[in-house]
Amino acid sequence: MLHERQEAPSVGDRHAPDEREPRRSWPRSRIAFDNEVRPFKVAIPEADLVDLRERLGRTRWPDQLPNAGWAYGVPLRYLKDLVEFWRTSYDWRQQEARLNRWPQFTTTIDGTNVHFIHVRSPEPDALPLMMTHGWPGSIVEFLDIIGPLTDPRAHGGDPADAFHLVCPSIPGFGFSGPTPEKGWHVRRIAAALGTLMQRLGYERFGAQGGDWGSAIARHLAVLEPERLLGIHVTLVTPPPKNPDEMSDLNDAEKKKVERVSQWMTEQSGYGWIQGSRPQTLAYGLADSPAGQLAWIVEKFKEWTDSRDVPEDAVARDDILTNVMLYWLTNTAGSSARIYYETSHAGLGWGSEVTATTVPMGVAVFPKDAPAIRKLAVRTNNKIVQWSEFDRGGHFAALEQPDLLVHNVRRFFRWFR
Repeated sequence: MLHERQEAPSVGDRHAPDEREPRRSWPRSRIAFDNEVRPFKVAIPEADLVDLRERLGRTRWPDQLPNAGWAYGVPLRYLKDLVEFWRTSYDWRQQEARLNRWPQFTTTIDGTNVHFIHVRSPEPDALPLMMTHGWPGSIVEFLDIIGPLTDPRAHGGDPADAFHLVCPSIPGFGFSGPTPEKGWHVRRIAAALGTLMQRLGYERFGAQGGDWGSAIARHLAVLEPERLLGIHVTLVTPPPKNPDEMSDLNDAEKKKVERVSQWMTEQSGYGWIQGSRPQTLAYGLADSPAGQLAWIVEKFKEWTDSRDVPEDAVARDDILTNVMLYWLTNTAGSSARIYYETSHAGLGWGSEVTATTVPMGVAVFPKDAPAIRKLAVRTNNKIVQWSEFDRGGHFAALEQPDLLVHNVRRFFRWFR
């Protein structure tokens, strides 16, 4: 029986949007009723780049209190400078070519489009590994570590450490967005990405992730423990749940708990908004590139091992390319919905899921959310590797790629 598939026009067929219409997301999901995996190439229409530059040039700036620094949010002077660089100096086409260096594909799973990078190692015995980003990240995080992970021989490493690598864009994010219906919470996403690995022929594999990628790996380990060789995460520890747990902590661990409390008070507002009213937020972020930039770049300051500005930790071009994947695909709203869908489904980030038998490795970077091993083992009774570093933050693959690559290789040697 033949199956009908409807496809959006190719990028060459797309015309500049009518000014009377809302800005459209790109690319539109292609509806397919089979298991087809389709080659994908990033090719943004020039009209979208012209529109971006014009919007940046028309930014309506707010006021700012004197000597506010970063305490009230992104400083006005800093953002003006970054917007001007984005408008006049940033080279999207160069970054587009960088993205297209790696083979990319799309496929339809559970009614939604899933985009991913898939790089097979030249080493025949390579271990399949899925690496998943979080919010406000993207596949940009992995661009510089794909080579060392898939072809260690060419990067001064041991070929026995090679991986076949799959880096999906989370459904609702970037080229995997927007999701077309309600219910795309973290566990449904985990199930979809498990299906993706099966569709690619990987019956057994490892999973790695930070932020939501950590939660996705944990939920996948609960859903399909027989398929997961191991999971490696950079975000793991929930705060203590009762006074008895606090009394069992040493002074250094108690300071980490204080950091968690401070984070909940000062830095979690984005999560409450995205978890309660993502649609309201989306109007501003979809219409203003400066607003979208500010919403994301704040996290590159607060969550990284930076000193004065985010660029102390992550290159300016990497920050902007990451933001571009949200802006060009118009997925600020659909990516925010992961918070709403997950919380309203009664699911946690992954730290609250049922304990799994799948072995886990944890890499703790000091400027990421604090992690305490004696608390982590409450729901991670199979931690077989725990590593703490003296530098790095939330975006480990961008901030400390060598440390992350080495730690991932070391963990998965257990399962080769």
